[in-house]
Amino acid sequence: MTGFRGRVVALTVLIATAVVAILVVVSHVLLSRVTDADAHDLAHTRAEAVAANVTTVGGRVVLTENTSEALDKVAWVYADGRLIDGNVPASVVERVEALAGSRRSQTAAVGNYLLYAQEVPIDGHHVMVIVRVDLTPYETSEQHSLTLSLILGGLTILLAGGVAHLVVRRALRVVHEMAALADDWGHHEPGRRFNLGVPRDEFGELGRTLDHLLERVEAALADERRLTDEIAHELRTPLTVLRGEAQLAQLSGEPVAPEAVLSEVDRLNAAITTILRAARARSDAGTRCDLRSAARQAIAGRAVEVAFPAKAEVAVAADVAVSLLSPLLENGLRHARSRVWITARIQGEAIVVDVLDDGPGFDPAEVDRVFEAGVTGGGGYGLGLPVVRRIAASAGVEVRAIADGRGHVEVTLPAALAAT
Repeated sequence: MTGFRGRVVALTVLIATAVVAILVVVSHVLLSRVTDADAHDLAHTRAEAVAANVTTVGGRVVLTENTSEALDKVAWVYADGRLIDGNVPASVVERVEALAGSRRSQTAAVGNYLLYAQEVPIDGHHVMVIVRVDLTPYETSEQHSLTLSLILGGLTILLAGGVAHLVVRRALRVVHEMAALADDWGHHEPGRRFNLGVPRDEFGELGRTLDHLLERVEAALADERRLTDEIAHELRTPLTVLRGEAQLAQLSGEPVAPEAVLSEVDRLNAAITTILRAARARSDAGTRCDLRSAARQAIAGRAVEVAFPAKAEVAVAADVAVSLLSPLLENGLRHARSRVWITARIQGEAIVVDVLDDGPGFDPAEVDRVFEAGVTGGGGYGLGLPVVRRIAASAGVEVRAIADGRGHVEVTLPAALAAT
C-alpha cells in the first residue's frame, strides 16, 4: 500500500507500536515492583509469626509452640549460631548459615527463592529467624501478565492500523469525489459550486479552494469566449469589405483596385496581429519605451494633433503602446466631426494619455459597456475597444471611457523609473 493512505497508516502503526511498547514496559516494571513488595511482605509476616513464638526457658532459647511441618521447611530459628528449629535444605544451607551469623535484618536471593533474616531481641542471646519465600508463583504471574500485555498490544496495533486505514480511505473518498465533481463542473457546469459556507474543518477548506478554482476556470472560459467574440467582431468588417470589392469587380467586369485590397489586407493583418499579441502578451520587468515615438507609429501620418511632454517614457513595450493607441485613434477618426487630438500628462508615478475627438462621444448610460465586443457607436471597422481592454489587462494598464460630451478615452500607463 503506497501513497498518502499508506503513509498515514504506517505512521499510525508506528505511533501505536511505540505507545504500546512504552505501556508494556511501564506496566511490567510496576508489576515487578508490586510482586517484589508482596514477596517481601510475605517473608516479613512469616518471620514475625515465628519470632513471636521465640522465648527463653531456664536460660535456653526455645519456641513456645511447635511449628508445623510446612513451616519447618520455610522458616528456621538460630540461637547463638546454632539451629534450634526447622530443617534447612542442602541447597540453601550455606546462605542461611551466613544470614544467621549476621546481626542485622536483611534479605538475599538464592535461585528462585527469597531469604529474609530477622533478628529477635532476647537479652544475652543472638537469635535470628530466617524464612524462605518461593518466587516462582510471582515470576509466573509476571510472565503471564507480560504475555497477555504483548497479545493485547499486538491486537491494539492491528486495530489502530485497521481503523486508520478505514478512516483515511473514507476521508480520501470524500476528497476524490469532490475533486471529480469539481473537474466535471469545470468542463460542463462551470457555474456550479459546493457552497459549504464558512469552513469548519479541512473538507470545508478544500470545498472553498475548489470553489475558487471553479471561479478561475469559469473566468478563463468567459475570457476565451470574449476573445472569440472579439476576433469574430473585428475581422468581420475587413473581410466584408474585401468580399464587396471582389463582387463589385465581378459585376462590373473591372479589375479590383489594388490600393483598396492592400489597405484592407493591411488592416486585417493588423487586427490579427494585435489580437494575438493581446492574447499572449505578458508584461516583462524592465521594458520601457518613448511614448512620443509610439504615438507617432500609432498615428501613421493621419491627421491627429499631439501634445506630449518633452520627455515621456512608459514602462511598457513599444509594440504594446502602439497596439493600445492605434485602435483608440482609429475609433476617434471614425467618429470625429473634424478633429482628433492626443495629449499626455504626468500624474504621480504614471503617465495619463487622453485620446479625444470632437464627435458625439459616449452615452453616459453605455460608458461601462463600450469595451464589450459588439458594442459600437457607429459604422466602420478597426481593432475596437474590446481589444484595447484585453491589451491593457495583459500589460497592467488602466483604460476607461469618459462621457463628457466628446469622444474621450483615458489610458493610464506606468511611468518608467529613471535609471540609477
